[in-house]
Amino acid sequence: MPRTLFANATVFDGTGAAPAKGDVVVEAGRVIDVGLGLDGDEIIDLSGTTLLPGFFDCHVHFVMNTLDRLVIAQRPFSYQFYVAEQNMRRTLDVGITSVRDAGGADLGIAQAQVEGLIAGPRTQIALSMISQTGGHGDDWMPSGCHLPLMQPHPGRPAAIVDGPDQMRRTARELIRDGATVLKVATSGGVLSPRDDPRHGHFRDAEISVLVEEATAAGRFVMAHAQGTDGIKVAVRSGVRSIEHGIYLDDEAIEMMLERGTWLVPTLTAPRAVIEAVDAGVPLPASVVEKARMVVEVHTESVRRAIEAGVRIAMGTDSGVGRHGENLRELQMMAECGMDPLAVLHATTGSAARLLGVDADRGTIEPGRRADLVVIDGDARELGGLRERVRAVYQDGTLVAGG
Repeated sequence: MPRTLFANATVFDGTGAAPAKGDVVVEAGRVIDVGLGLDGDEIIDLSGTTLLPGFFDCHVHFVMNTLDRLVIAQRPFSYQFYVAEQNMRRTLDVGITSVRDAGGADLGIAQAQVEGLIAGPRTQIALSMISQTGGHGDDWMPSGCHLPLMQPHPGRPAAIVDGPDQMRRTARELIRDGATVLKVATSGGVLSPRDDPRHGHFRDAEISVLVEEATAAGRFVMAHAQGTDGIKVAVRSGVRSIEHGIYLDDEAIEMMLERGTWLVPTLTAPRAVIEAVDAGVPLPASVVEKARMVVEVHTESVRRAIEAGVRIAMGTDSGVGRHGENLRELQMMAECGMDPLAVLHATTGSAARLLGVDADRGTIEPGRRADLVVIDGDARELGGLRERVRAVYQDGTLVAGG
């Protein structure tokens, strides 16, 4: 097999080491050597650029591109899959080569990417978010009708549960249908019609059963957890990551530190709701009020978690906001006090570890997949990063830019 030499770059390898001048050699889709003065059959000169592992986004929704439920209700069933294809392409174009889809994408979407039918990031899928009755995933409206953001279908089962027995059955159903991660809402949220993001949902016995079933099947659990009580229920029960973490208190932060729980901040998400309203999307007044209510406290919670040393992995909630603008999140993380190198690690090596794929990708080391992104200039300058993505590779093959 020919050996490709990526030469003369500043290499950020995703391991936590400082960037350094170096060469990277790729053969058969894998990194085989990193160092200085290396050679290869094909040489790609990367002078003036930074070479990084492909970025991760640990919280996206590929089937979503609007928050307007009436627009969604008017779309033909299959339309969502073409939306997903477009959103996957836009995500790949900005250097994100791996994601965790937190609800919406089904096994067909993930398999189509693996088999090369569509271009996009490697995708872990949750299928549906498990919610209690009246919780963040319950689309019941005051009129009595249901207006879901994501209509259940044979590949994406309904996931409203109450009690440990229903939780166990639904977890098994999701795993049967192809879920590679399980997602649960342990608090209310912003976009849901009849709950409050400050309120905790589910009891410990219910979440413990979910984690038990996920562990038995070799899966992790991620929790939409905005309210303090919901965060603590998730952490106590062994959930892998807290998504959003809007109302973190000192005890919740300490619990996360003790158990090694990750935080996926999604700082862009509430801002995206406000931006959608400003752009004319007709969202209920209660949703807009909740979005405005959480922005500042969310930022402060994430700032304190970063300062305390909580494990951080990058995630955007894209779908709530526009796909392809994912790298905005990196600048917001830095504005919460995170060092730029730590931010880059949160979207490479740390994110890969959260998803359990760190032995395969997320760093530039011999044996890892050659999922790579080339950034013009210094990648530590996070402002305008999207516009400086020069090239994106998966398994050493150019998939975007050039």
